Amino acid sequence: MQSLSIPAATSDRRVWLRVGTLLDGVSTQPLRDAHVVYDRKQILFVGDAKTPPPPELLNPNQREPDLHAPDYTLLPGLIEAHAHLFLEGGELNLDKRAAYLKQTPLELLESARGRLEKIVRLGIIAVRDAGDKDGVGLCLSKLYMSADRPLMPYVDSPGAAIHHKGRYGSFMGDPLENFPSAHACVESRVKAGADRIKLIPTGIINFKQGAVTTEPQMTTQEISELVAAAKSFGKQTFAHASGDAGIERVIEGGADSVEHGFFVREDQLARMRDRQIAWVPTFAPVQEQVDHADIMGWDATIISNLQRILDQHAASLVKAHEMGVQIIAGSDAGSVGVAHATGFLRELELMEAAGVPSWAVINSATGNSANRLGYKEKFGCIKSGYQSRFILTQHSPLERVANLARPKQVIFDGVVYDSGENADTAGL
Repeated sequence: MQSLSIPAATSDRRVWLRVGTLLDGVSTQPLRDAHVVYDRKQILFVGDAKTPPPPELLNPNQREPDLHAPDYTLLPGLIEAHAHLFLEGGELNLDKRAAYLKQTPLELLESARGRLEKIVRLGIIAVRDAGDKDGVGLCLSKLYMSADRPLMPYVDSPGAAIHHKGRYGSFMGDPLENFPSAHACVESRVKAGADRIKLIPTGIINFKQGAVTTEPQMTTQEISELVAAAKSFGKQTFAHASGDAGIERVIEGGADSVEHGFFVREDQLARMRDRQIAWVPTFAPVQEQVDHADIMGWDATIISNLQRILDQHAASLVKAHEMGVQIIAGSDAGSVGVAHATGFLRELELMEAAGVPSWAVINSATGNSANRLGYKEKFGCIKSGYQSRFILTQHSPLERVANLARPKQVIFDGVVYDSGENADTAGL
């Protein structure tokens, strides 16, 4: 694909694009033959062929678009809603992963910083970090808000996740037992700079058994108290939960989103819809176990278990879409085999392969994510007033979501970056 010539937008220089297809991040139908005008900071105008931009929004004496690309699609930059930025996801060797975690917090932070520009260049403009115990995510969130930030996505972090001592989550969390109350625990996160509160009410899937084999580690009452404390500070909560027993407690406890949600029941999906609880399904970590079963050491029985779990998850996702559950895309990047950015693009492919329409998958990674998760800045939609952060591609993602992994141009704060065939993915 030959790169298009698009001028950089500045505070004084506006850019006018005319594209064949525009996906705004929330609509179920694309806008055809669309006009978009933006400067470095924000989108100033969006319209179709019947409503070209008014002259006062254009550069002086401008009468034609800076670019007319009838064969191209413009869509919002992507939002990764579940990632662990302190982890290197692409590493499959478990010994190397264990050694990586023995680094100092400063070393982990430097590794994470090295991923930031690469993530943007692949089309991800924002990341909801899912927690770490060493403050890496919090440092990145503060870096984003600093005056001298590098090229990086918006980062939102909960800091250390909340779990029970001796139960799953110690590598990314700080136990509830270290505080006199749920409120005090949440308050400590908020004082540390948490953008939201991450809960770990359950364990993880036992791949050998093909089920969640441990009891949930939090009661419904504990979850309710943590959620109420978070709300008192104006913070959303998101809850790691797999297994229907743990998911039940998360729903009844009132968390804002269920993360992973393997083995969710249809009646639970209905209550999630009715209570506006979002679902972040994260197919990628389990799919990677199947794709690399030889490296993981899984035999035919375990592979069969994993595939059964994935098939069940896919059926639940399609049902959730049909029922109107708020579905948000997140890959659990940092997990074994799930590289940052590329793992998220793979997650979107898996959601489409499950049976969700391409437009709905795209919306789950753009406007629907932004609208439900309440970020501090306006991105994820192509509408007036939203940031100038989007993707321009000749390979229509409506035809197949996998096209988002093909060469494209990423416009970030008005500057154009080419994502070609040889994107730098080292260390992701």
